[in-house]
Amino acid sequence: MRLPGAPAVTPAAARPTDAERVRSVLAAAHSMTVVVDGVRHEVRHPGDRDPLGRLHLHPAPPAAGHPASLLGDGRPSLRLEFTDVAPIPVRDRVRARVTVLGRLLTPYDGGAAAHDATACVEYGQAVLETAEGTSYLGLEELEGARPDPLAPYEAGMLTHLLDGHPELVTLLLRLVRPRPTAAVVRALPLALDRYGITLRLEERSGHRDVRLPFPSPLDDVGQAGAQIQALLSAARRRSHPNTLPA
Repeated sequence: MRLPGAPAVTPAAARPTDAERVRSVLAAAHSMTVVVDGVRHEVRHPGDRDPLGRLHLHPAPPAAGHPASLLGDGRPSLRLEFTDVAPIPVRDRVRARVTVLGRLLTPYDGGAAAHDATACVEYGQAVLETAEGTSYLGLEELEGARPDPLAPYEAGMLTHLLDGHPELVTLLLRLVRPRPTAAVVRALPLALDRYGITLRLEERSGHRDVRLPFPSPLDDVGQAGAQIQALLSAARRRSHPNTLPA
């Protein structure tokens, strides 16, 4: 499955890895769908903790010759579904979908899912679907990644940027290469992570996404202001004007 959109090509070092994106989506999630043996539970406000923090993930045993894989042992299947929606009202607001698959090793209490209930899960895989395609992640990749430090704050920061300082979005357009043309009718901040900011350039027919990398990746949210100012300073040094709407 491919979601709409055509992100501009950016060096891998200037964007999160797939595993980081999955962990960031989970860290910022305000809701999720839990499917246990085909029964769906809509969980709102999972809490202030990464959902994986309430799951004890265990590697799945090799399938070949494993009795449980051949005969089944009654353990219910588990599916966690997350949708990453842009906080800004851009076209095609779904930025990513994340699905975590596994089998429950302990009972699941749907009523307690939004609180501090924990469960042991035999991990199957995580699936990340974005405009760039679909990726499948193993347990080692997922546990080796960390959520983006901006993930819990991204929505508020992007909303503040657009509502309080729309002229700065227009200023950042000076950094876009190739330069935006008259076909662009609106530019909006789409995403913000430790590597940079992504702008969505909406044209009369379709849109394209452009990443503006920070001078260096940040390690905590306290560094975001300086990195954004560095981008704005670089934009001010660009001589050409830009009158596109923000």
